[in-house]
Amino acid sequence: MQHSPGTTVLVVDDVAASRYAMGAVLQRAGHRVVPVASGGEALVELDVRLRDGTLPDVALVDVGLPDMSGFELCRRVRAQPPMAALPVVHFSAAATAPGDRCRGLDAGGDAYLTVPAEPREIQAVVRAAVRGARRTTGAETAVHRLTLLAEAVITVQAARCPRELATAAAEGTARLTASPAVVFVIGPDGEPYRGTARGRPAGADGDAHQAAARLVTRLAEGRTGVHTTVVPAPLWPAGVFRPGVEEDARVTVATAQDGRTTVCLATPVRRTEVSDPADDGLRARLAQATALAAEPLLMYQVERHVALTLQRSFLPRPHKLPHLPGVDIVVRYVPASEQTEIGGDFYAALRTRDGILTAVGDVVGHSLDAATVMVEIRHALRAYCVDESDPVVLATRLDRMLQEYHPDVTATVCLALVDPGSGRVRIANAGHIPPLILRAGGDAGYADACGPLLGLGLERPPATECRLHRTDRLLMVTDGLIETRGIPITTSMDQLRTAAADAPPGLDTLCDVLLGCFGRDPEDDIAMLALRLG
Repeated sequence: MQHSPGTTVLVVDDVAASRYAMGAVLQRAGHRVVPVASGGEALVELDVRLRDGTLPDVALVDVGLPDMSGFELCRRVRAQPPMAALPVVHFSAAATAPGDRCRGLDAGGDAYLTVPAEPREIQAVVRAAVRGARRTTGAETAVHRLTLLAEAVITVQAARCPRELATAAAEGTARLTASPAVVFVIGPDGEPYRGTARGRPAGADGDAHQAAARLVTRLAEGRTGVHTTVVPAPLWPAGVFRPGVEEDARVTVATAQDGRTTVCLATPVRRTEVSDPADDGLRARLAQATALAAEPLLMYQVERHVALTLQRSFLPRPHKLPHLPGVDIVVRYVPASEQTEIGGDFYAALRTRDGILTAVGDVVGHSLDAATVMVEIRHALRAYCVDESDPVVLATRLDRMLQEYHPDVTATVCLALVDPGSGRVRIANAGHIPPLILRAGGDAGYADACGPLLGLGLERPPATECRLHRTDRLLMVTDGLIETRGIPITTSMDQLRTAAADAPPGLDTLCDVLLGCFGRDPEDDIAMLALRLG
């Protein structure tokens, strides 16, 4: 006789003899039987088993219980989501009319038995109820896991950097497998980016993770596509999933077609655990999606590194600024966070025949092209300063240069010509944040200087003039310092003015305080220049 080995049946009947008889029939068929005498006892038993994770596979419920009807018991069970899938078979020794069977089905029951019944009928009804529940549960589980996979793929595709990608893939793997997960994304340079799932135990052993990444690299050598294997504990480094613990690991490795990008999803596995092909298929799909998402991110990392190198190589280092007589100057440059594209921010401090020219600017856009145009603007400005110092003339020449060689590019720049002897300052502004003048006593205000962006070919207004005293400071910044999505730039400028006015004396202190207030994890590059008369 066929039966479901290990099936547990809850028998709810207030008549002891009937409970015994029903239990005997089921036990002979190989089922485990849990007998209870009332609806209340059944609810308590189910609650205990729910907490223990040992819910029965099916419940046989007498319609005529002393404390509640079997129909009411079924409705209460169905009302609790964790037990809603439990199959319920009603039975009764009384004569049943079609209406009784309808009430049982309407209450959520799966079948109705009239007892006494042939043992084979009872066993067949139980088997059918269990099969139906398992098919339903299996289908619901499959749909749920496909939903988890789809959500994980969407999150992976939205990642902005390799580290964020690895973390997103680890979160998705942990949800798919209901276990700790570690993900490695390894690029052409061999550097591993590791991600772990938040809220699940994962080892903090850096040496173990480095060793695991090296092992993954060896597993991927000479292979493309996706493959899953179990790495036994002696080979898989201890401490990857839990500090100091040796565990076997199921690893799914996906290698791009060019063999330059490798992704590994790793989870702990018990030695007695049997691999489920459906599970491996889901893991393989997530690994493939992660590998596809990794390639452009890793290429961008290379481009970003080139752009940063380009910027830093052409921007003078703060400690290597040229000596400019009559003024003290401090500069800062902070690249955008790793999740953000590189920008075209720059600063310059140049000696001219009429004084010291300072400049802070920003090429519109974020890319290697923006950084390249930034370098051209900065070199053009240095060349123009050889025989010209008027900031309006210089801005006009930069405007013409962009129109000639980069007609699709615009840039903002603020130029300030400072005469160290008299303190006279002449300012030409092209769409940039104007200089902030910090006076002794805490007064602070922006210079009234404005004008159109570079690259538009529009007429430039006359220079704005002001005067610096020995105790004053002049601050020039790019909008990356203060610009925040959803906040008007005028509000951010007011916040900058207040913070600068409250900052302690000194140029280095001023820059450090403002970076501490506004410059954490910036979405754009930051260039900053502070000056005072020497």
